[in-house]
Amino acid sequence: MKKALTPLRLAGTLLGLFVAAATLLTLVPANDSRLLPGPAQRVAPLVEVKGGKDPTGPGGIYFVDVFERRASLFESLFPWIHDGATLVPAKLIVPPGVSDKAVRQADLREMSISQRVAAAVALKRLGYKVVARPSGIIVAALDSRSHAVGKLRPSDVIVSVNGASTRTIGELRAQLAKVKPGDSVKLGVSRDNAVNQAQNLVVTVKTMADTQNRKRAIVGFAPETAAEIRLPFKVSIDTCNVGGPSAGLAFPPAAMPDPGHHDHRRHPVPAPGAASPARPVPQTRVQAP
Repeated sequence: MKKALTPLRLAGTLLGLFVAAATLLTLVPANDSRLLPGPAQRVAPLVEVKGGKDPTGPGGIYFVDVFERRASLFESLFPWIHDGATLVPAKLIVPPGVSDKAVRQADLREMSISQRVAAAVALKRLGYKVVARPSGIIVAALDSRSHAVGKLRPSDVIVSVNGASTRTIGELRAQLAKVKPGDSVKLGVSRDNAVNQAQNLVVTVKTMADTQNRKRAIVGFAPETAAEIRLPFKVSIDTCNVGGPSAGLAFPPAAMPDPGHHDHRRHPVPAPGAASPARPVPQTRVQAP
């Protein structure tokens, strides 16, 4: 004997179907990444300067980290369920041809570079002798049209083109000016492996034409200059698992007090967000070589 379909039973069936559908949607990844800002954090406790003292007094310098991960279909369809979250195309976070692990390593390396630069800027401003020498060109981001996609990775450092040293962006462009669009070049690359040890590689990449000058050959990436930095004394900045370059802009003021004079005046200064555990919010960079 069939049971009558009562309104209560119908409502229960529909609720069960809704829960099952929602559960399925939370398990299926979308083509978007979710960016969720965390609370503002004080920079001062993260910075340790040899011979310095902890800052006192009102005010402070803060940074905001942004938690990033691949969004589910449920989050993509209903983005409002996470207050303050933003959805962006996943390809803006993880470029085509690059693994999540490689992007994560690149972010940690970028943060490490930001910290060294921050300490150098602060100490140089205080009058200390800081040695900084250009050491190559960092691949900050790849053009999706570039033939280097799948060959170069974000945070790779290009140290030569066809055997000629390229310590600066100017030297890189000078070497690329010797070839025509469509020619292949051999790039000397320094790349960190899984245990943060540098590997020296030679990568052959076909060049492409610059969109603003069709006669000019480019590889197709956004460049930043890498540098060897020597500080007069040790400066430690511990951001745990936060990666990406942006938060480094907050660290120079935090390292500014002179260890000899202990000037610890502080003012509230917002800092650009960094990413935790992976990435900063996508940002515009200079035109690629």
